Amino acid sequence: MFPQKGPIKTRVDSKTYPLGEGSALPADGSALALVALSHTPLEHKIYLSMTAETRTDGCVFNARQLMALTNIRSLGTVRRGLEGLRNKLSIELLSNGNGNGFARHYCARTPEDILSRRRAMGLEMYPRELEIWEGNEFFERAMKRIVANDSLSRREAQVALCCVEGLTNAEIGNRLAVGVQTVKFHLRHIFIKFGVKRRAELISRLLR
Repeated sequence: MFPQKGPIKTRVDSKTYPLGEGSALPADGSALALVALSHTPLEHKIYLSMTAETRTDGCVFNARQLMALTNIRSLGTVRRGLEGLRNKLSIELLSNGNGNGFARHYCARTPEDILSRRRAMGLEMYPRELEIWEGNEFFERAMKRIVANDSLSRREAQVALCCVEGLTNAEIGNRLAVGVQTVKFHLRHIFIKFGVKRRAELISRLLR
């Protein structure tokens, strides 16, 4: 288990983790997890749909194609997700089409390429509140397992990561700017989704 650290007072945006700066590329396998942590659920659903369709760096999509792939019925929602992914350097706009926004074509980048591009832009790759664990193989293992459980909500993923850090419910609430009862609510759902009954089992499951 990790050594106890004092609580970190940084507030975490519930919609997106801040990206960091000056970090070396993570060990193989954690790149996708780091990219996932920076995406909103909508953005990551679109990103995974793009990458799952091809598994290469060359497949091109437009918003209407992504509506079909993701089963998102709102074109505006897909466009918002695409704009967020562009801002995070996760995808690239290849063409503006006919200029009306309907025929824009996008290409997804690999997680490793995304992190390299972010680093070149002076952005951090680890969420700011997790920088103390950068390069820690046990924490990266836990992070990958949390991200791999696609039934977790974004807030549940944040709470699970805080548990791995050894924070108490009160410290987690302070970190995420929520009440202790809200933390307990999320923990109950996390335990169910990982098939455990208590925090120690959860941490053991994530670190083993």
